[in-house]
Amino acid sequence: MAKIGLFFGSDEGNTEAVAYRIQARLGTEVVDVHDVADVTVLDFDDYEHIILGIPTWDFGQIQSDWEDFWGDIESVDFTGKTVALFGLGDQFGYGDYFLDAMGMLHDLVVGNGARIVGYWPTEGYEFDASKAQVPGEPLFMGLAIDQDQQEDLTSDRLNSWCAQIHSEFGLSTPLNTLSD
Repeated sequence: MAKIGLFFGSDEGNTEAVAYRIQARLGTEVVDVHDVADVTVLDFDDYEHIILGIPTWDFGQIQSDWEDFWGDIESVDFTGKTVALFGLGDQFGYGDYFLDAMGMLHDLVVGNGARIVGYWPTEGYEFDASKAQVPGEPLFMGLAIDQDQQEDLTSDRLNSWCAQIHSEFGLSTPLNTLSD
């Protein structure tokens, strides 16, 4: 059975909570969850399938643990790896920078050879600009979560996205649909 490495950074716990909600849907026996504050570049070698979770802070800033790890992740070779991303942001409070950190992380891993899955529609979100939007397309580069303004939509979004990446990763394990 293929294992998935899920790497996240979180200051206030929202991204961490979403990481474990993804693990619950895909299976605790399938997904290993790692706080990026506690990993090295060698930890990425253990996985062919990777999920990266990153919140955007303030005016398009990278979360502190990811910022500390940024120089290291720039050296990770993602060639032959399939990567899905999820990002957290506040579309109303920071609508000009919604999910920018996810867009920056996407560009970095693509530049290092990753094949990206898990693109997500922009429909249902209200924002002015985002580095995480695929240029010219109504898609984000990964799952968009807004726990500040649309927390009530998170469970359904997680169920749909996890079903999507379950297929895109080619998993044969059972998928759990939850209403958490």
